[in-house]
This record gives sequence, C-alpha cells and structure tokens, in this order.
Amino acid sequence: MAIPDRLEHDRDARNPGTFILRAALHLGRPRPEVFAFFADAHNLEVITPPSLRFRIKTPDAIVIARGTLIDYRISLHGIPMVWRTLISRWEPNDVFVDEQLRGPYAKWVHTHTFRDAPDGGTIIEDEVRYRLPFGLLGRLVAPLIRHEVEGIFRFRTARVRALLS
Repeated sequence: MAIPDRLEHDRDARNPGTFILRAALHLGRPRPEVFAFFADAHNLEVITPPSLRFRIKTPDAIVIARGTLIDYRISLHGIPMVWRTLISRWEPNDVFVDEQLRGPYAKWVHTHTFRDAPDGGTIIEDEVRYRLPFGLLGRLVAPLIRHEVEGIFRFRTARVRALLS
C-alpha cells in the first residue's frame, strides 16, 4: 500500500500571525540514506526552486551539528537577501531543526523528522512555523506568501523524489 504525500498549511490558532506548513513525503529508501542527503547542506541548493537563486555563502566544509550556523543568499522577486540559519536541534537519522536568525521572515522554524515507513522506506515530515514581517502589510501579503511557500515545498518534494527514488 502506497503512503500518500501530504501538504497542509494553516494559521497557528495559538499564535496570531503565525502560519504552520506541514508536509510529508514517502521514499522507498532507508532512513540513514535519506537523512544523509538532507545532512549535506549543499543539497539544499538542488532542492530549492531556481527562481530563488539560492546559494550557500558559508565556506564549503559545513559540518552539521547542533549550533552550526549556515549563511545563504536568496532572491525574492528579484530582491537579493541574506538568510542565516542556526541548527538548533540535531539528532542524526531522526530529526533536525533549522531556525532563521536573519532573513525575510519575522520567524522561521523548520523541523525535519525522519521515520521508518512500514514498507522499509522513509517518511520525511516537515513542519515549518513562520511569521511574516511588517505587521499589517505582512498580513495583507500573507495569501501570496502562503502560495509561494507551498510552491517551494511542492518543488522540493518533486526534486527529492526524482533524486532519491
């Protein structure tokens, strides 16, 4: 029986102005292999839509662990931005969390969870909690941003599936 992929996106009822995206992807590969792909920060460039012009600025030898800082450059609608994340949780083969310290969002916390699927493959579950900047203006553009974030995750799902299937 195939395990369906999932993409859900809602407001956080307990935190006004915060959104939660939840996604799940099933792959027929063992969890250590799938986790190793995500543990290589440079693969983030490969699974991010080209329109974002996503580039890692941190020197090549990135050793991911709790406390690792990674600097990126992205372009949103042609406007270049820097993005710095902190790996705030690191449990190899199971879970890691990256939190935006600097970037386009007022808050961005991305939890990546990896678990064994009944068929011997892996289920990747993502939860992103984010808040937009700019108060009222941020709330006005929230539907557009929501659509863009969902598009990024749809692209990511397709690329990860293509690369790891």
